[in-house]
Amino acid sequence: MTATASRLVGGIRWTHPKTIGIVGILLGALAFWLALPPLAARTQVLPIAIGILAIAAGIWSWSRDQRRVGGGAVAAGILGIAFGVLATRSSTAHLDSVVVWSALGAATLRYATPLVYAAIGGLYCERSGVVNIALEGMLLTGAFFGIWGAIWAHGWAGNLAWIVGLAIAALAGMALAAVHAVWSISLKVDQIISGTALNFLALGITGFIFIDKYGDSGTPGNIPDYGVPDIHIHFLQNWYFIGPILGQLNLMIWLSFLLLIGTYIFVFRTPYGLRLRSVGEHPRAADTVGISVYKIRYIAVISSGAIAALGGAYISLGFVHSFSENMTAGTGFIGLAALIFGKWRPFATWGATLLFGFSSALADRLPNAYGNQWGTLFQALPYFLTLVAVAGVIGRSIGPAAAGRPYDKQ
Repeated sequence: MTATASRLVGGIRWTHPKTIGIVGILLGALAFWLALPPLAARTQVLPIAIGILAIAAGIWSWSRDQRRVGGGAVAAGILGIAFGVLATRSSTAHLDSVVVWSALGAATLRYATPLVYAAIGGLYCERSGVVNIALEGMLLTGAFFGIWGAIWAHGWAGNLAWIVGLAIAALAGMALAAVHAVWSISLKVDQIISGTALNFLALGITGFIFIDKYGDSGTPGNIPDYGVPDIHIHFLQNWYFIGPILGQLNLMIWLSFLLLIGTYIFVFRTPYGLRLRSVGEHPRAADTVGISVYKIRYIAVISSGAIAALGGAYISLGFVHSFSENMTAGTGFIGLAALIFGKWRPFATWGATLLFGFSSALADRLPNAYGNQWGTLFQALPYFLTLVAVAGVIGRSIGPAAAGRPYDKQ
């Protein structure tokens, strides 16, 4: 009778510690949301009371060995109380100017997309056992060579020059990744040092060619004419809330959704994905059964360069429509942080990129109402959350067992 009563339709056990922890996380988010438009509750009692419930649920879940969701609920409760109280102290006019959910949703997807490409590229690389700190350099390389290729092809490819730009960006990313593969796999150079060196190399090469080709004038101003196009879904555009978010997204955003689904299927549902994971976890055992560790790692690292470079091409060809020196400004590192936060799994990593993208979207809107200091604070939130994840407060992030370890074939 007790077991039956503790279940809901679909087999959800309401009294299970994990379920309680998830409810605590939702309560923490609710504590903040109630103080925002359209409800915009003005009493501080409400976010404090709901936040305390979230913390209590987290402690209860944590004490029963569900540390990941339990710690998440405690963190959500604390943040819900803090941000909820701050929101109640703000004027409704300022809140209305900042918190426009449809605009924030669309901006979140735009900011999250380059993080998705960087993180998924890193996922392939690190699942094979090679740490890829060079994601930042690969993004920057893709951003420059993508726009350079599109400008070069515009004369004969017309408005389809963006296709050439994406292809050249992917090739440039593969070339940089191939260097990382040779250094890390064949020459067995420390993978962190190799990745760091490639980041500086990418910064120098793109900066030199950019100044040499475009000088002080910068890239042409007509890039939007032949950049990556937006996809207009006309029947969605008039839908409340959903229309402004999904009705006019860039093609690269839609492709990132397909990339996530394809990566999940490939890595976790195919024999090739099993080989990839086996090389990253137990290369000696994989080698014993006839799997070429070097071959798998080379393919994974070079593929990661192509995927990450496409994220950079999205920035220059689909988002900003121009290029400037060091324009990625740490985006690759945040993508790597999202990968760690998501525990090297595609959809959990996507959730982390959305969280980080939301921080950037909110940071863009905060200065107009509250000053630049609040925008800067929210830009730092992704890094704080990453530290929380890596420290194990919401479940320790442990990567593939062989990541960062060169393999010696015997």
